Amino acid sequence: MLDLAVPQRVRPQERDQPQPRLRNARIVGAVLVWITAVLILDHSLGAHGASLAAQRWLGVGTWVLLALLLAREPIRIRAQVGVVVAFATLVEYTFSYELHVYVYRLHNVPWFVPPGHGLVYLGALAIGRSPAVTSRARVLVPLTLAIAGAYAFWGLFLSGRQDLLGVLWFGCLAAFLLRGRQPTVFVGAFVVVTYLELLGTHLGTWTWQVRDPIAHLISMGNPPSGAAGGYGFFDAAALALAPRIDAVLSGYGRRRRERAEHGVVEQPVAAHHAAAVGSVDA
Repeated sequence: MLDLAVPQRVRPQERDQPQPRLRNARIVGAVLVWITAVLILDHSLGAHGASLAAQRWLGVGTWVLLALLLAREPIRIRAQVGVVVAFATLVEYTFSYELHVYVYRLHNVPWFVPPGHGLVYLGALAIGRSPAVTSRARVLVPLTLAIAGAYAFWGLFLSGRQDLLGVLWFGCLAAFLLRGRQPTVFVGAFVVVTYLELLGTHLGTWTWQVRDPIAHLISMGNPPSGAAGGYGFFDAAALALAPRIDAVLSGYGRRRRERAEHGVVEQPVAAHHAAAVGSVDA
């Protein structure tokens, strides 16, 4: 697994501007509020929770929010989020819909889940690049490691439902926190993902199986304690593919600008030649 995609360093002339800090805070706030609202609405709409049609409307709203939050992000971040959404959708339909490692309430993949993965990634990214977090990395990284380790220990030895998968994923999370290029992003991932999993399973939006349905060897908590480490697979996919997408889109945009500039230059030249030929004929 690779470490999480890292935002570009802030340029010196942008360091004193409050806008990036406010934007990060707004992104985190919007992500946490929307996740909470969607999961509560999915649980409370109707006598037995939201219907399939209501889930689709929640999905439309989630897509709209993701698009609004990405509007001011650079192409590179948009590409990373796009890769995460695509890869997470593939994982959802494979491990939930087909293999039933975890099962959603209506035994489907709700429409709000794929864009929700994009929001989770963007929220973790906004926390990790925030100056308030990066300036305290030496404290927050060990603190996150200690809390996540205690949570994994509880899931394996003290919980009424043994959680071996959580321990395995905690190992992945620890590797990202200790060896990642920007471990503060995984501080954010631990906060957002753990909150999402605890709330979603508590409301019954999805439920994890007691053991993996493939080999029946790995016990799983509901939710697994180290779920943030499992999200590293999405981040690895973003790191591998997003730079190529960014290069393709940047090259396409550059070629369009060059063609446009070339066309603007040619028109006056053509008009000049036409006028010159006309005067000679006269």
